[in-house]
Amino acid sequence: MSLTGTPFLVLLIVVTVLCVAATLLLWARLRGPHPLRWVLRFLMIALCQLTAISVVATWMNDDYGLYSSWSDLLGEDDSAVSMVGPPVDRATFTRSDAGTLDTYFRGRHSRMAGQVIVWTPPQYKEARHRGTRFPVVLLLHGVPGSPASWLEHGGMPGDFKQLMEAGTTHPFILAMPVVDPGGVNTDCTDQPGGKVATWLARDVPELLSHKFRTLPGPKGWGLMGFSTGGFCAVRLPLAHPDVFGAGAALDPDPLTGDPGVISNTGERERTSPTSMVRHAKASVDLFLATSAEDPDSPPRYLREFARAAAGTPTRTQVTVLPTGGHNYNTWTRLYPPAFGFLSRHTTAPTA
Repeated sequence: MSLTGTPFLVLLIVVTVLCVAATLLLWARLRGPHPLRWVLRFLMIALCQLTAISVVATWMNDDYGLYSSWSDLLGEDDSAVSMVGPPVDRATFTRSDAGTLDTYFRGRHSRMAGQVIVWTPPQYKEARHRGTRFPVVLLLHGVPGSPASWLEHGGMPGDFKQLMEAGTTHPFILAMPVVDPGGVNTDCTDQPGGKVATWLARDVPELLSHKFRTLPGPKGWGLMGFSTGGFCAVRLPLAHPDVFGAGAALDPDPLTGDPGVISNTGERERTSPTSMVRHAKASVDLFLATSAEDPDSPPRYLREFARAAAGTPTRTQVTVLPTGGHNYNTWTRLYPPAFGFLSRHTTAPTA
């Protein structure tokens, strides 16, 4: 039986009630020497206390997501860092003045916890779209950075609303998850120190699918990111094509991997997008963009990736602006072609 969830909690409550009832019933009926009877009574009281404490501890664990499984509780799975936060079914969203929804939760697959900001388009709340499911775009920030970077510096969701009103993109649910939960940056890979790829490709979609009317399947899910987030927007569709069908990378970090993040040369090459795309089997669509003046994301890395993707099911579009640095001014200029690309390669809202 699972450590978390209602069945185990109900079982503990029933056992506690039975222990209390048995103690009341047997208290005066115990036979044997006087010391033995007091030992048995002490054990009955201790059992009642133990079951009652177990009920409270299980309720707290379910509410705060301290441990996600028996192996997690017993410390048998030490392959990755374990963080604290409420599970998906107990994650609560608070609404901000900007109209976004903010939550913090712990993923049951990665055991990592972090912030997720969500914005739903106006159509989501309209009566005529009450049964409509919407495509999702995960907006991935850079490192250092946070999900709020998209709001404070990236012009979201206002810039996207303008594009939507102009008819250049269909409505998306925009979700901004943290890409380095607890400060653990793995370039969106699964490493012994943290399963960030699992966090973004399994836990965050599980949260959004549970709380919002999202479209199923990879054609309903895309990514867009800048800098490190851009790297992740390329890597995650290659690693999880069953989840994400398209990605848009704005000034991505070099797609060969970052030695400062993954020091092992073999592991870095194995998990880098440029290496992965050479062996890609699934069909995904990737938009890669930078500027000719960006030293952190030189165009040659994007073209190298596009050449590696040639002859595979992965389809690429490379855009290079003539001017611009590694900054929000460049990234916001790339919103129109990036969201246009994602609209063409994802499914529109569907009832």
